[in-house]
Amino acid sequence: MIRVKPSTGGQVNITFVLSDPPPGHTSVVGCFNNWTPGRHRLVRRSNGTWSTAVRVETGATLCFRYLASDGVWFDDRDTELARDDRGQLISV
Repeated sequence: MIRVKPSTGGQVNITFVLSDPPPGHTSVVGCFNNWTPGRHRLVRRSNGTWSTAVRVETGATLCFRYLASDGVWFDDRDTELARDDRGQLISV
């Protein structure tokens, strides 16, 4: 699931939420962090979900995927988004 919340200065907060990520560390990797693994690791929350947040410009197009600690890339099954020509998820 992805949550979008308006912020200040023409930006929005994007929260990436997974209910059952693979064992080990999972991070969201995308254009907003220069595709750097581990920069935005998901953290377990008190409600049992795992999440991390980024701030981007309002109207930005995001390409991202999740990366598990065993090197496996995966997508969020609960989020229906378009894909670009490389199969990466896009959110506007």
